[in-house]
Amino acid sequence: MGLFDNNNTLIAELDERAALEERCRSGARWFYWIAALSLLTSLVSLSGNQWGFILSLGVTQVIDALAAGLAEGVGNAAKVVALALDLSIVGAFALAGYLSERRHTWAFVTGMVFYALDSLLFVYVADWLGIAFHAFALYCMFTGLRACLKLGAATREATSVVPPPPLAEQGADAPAHATP
Repeated sequence: MGLFDNNNTLIAELDERAALEERCRSGARWFYWIAALSLLTSLVSLSGNQWGFILSLGVTQVIDALAAGLAEGVGNAAKVVALALDLSIVGAFALAGYLSERRHTWAFVTGMVFYALDSLLFVYVADWLGIAFHAFALYCMFTGLRACLKLGAATREATSVVPPPPLAEQGADAPAHATP
């Protein structure tokens, strides 16, 4: 074993850890993108326009469409309620991103489950492009989750405390004041 073998191993481990941390953050950032684009799509929709982003949540689009229909009968109060619901949903996705970036795997899983359920709305209306983008985003989130799990395992392994051997096994090097 050469003098630099331990250093090369340490450098490789640090590089791998940095790559895992970046993949974890990258997967978590998808929640922010989904939240931001969903909010923007909702604001555009509630203002009376009919365009949006493919990564937007289907549930917020359904809420906005219902509010637009109800606004004709009950006024803009329906749009205000829709905006409040949209903000709650978008906020939950942003929170999932925040917690996922801090390696809370439950936040990754919960956010992914809700996004997968949201994709069922696109399946229902046979929006194949929406389904494809949802699937791609879920794959990217899953990659982040996997990296987060590997980081957690590596951290647990590195911080696990190995108990010292019993004094009898330490032999002559045992401290003089240690008595069995």
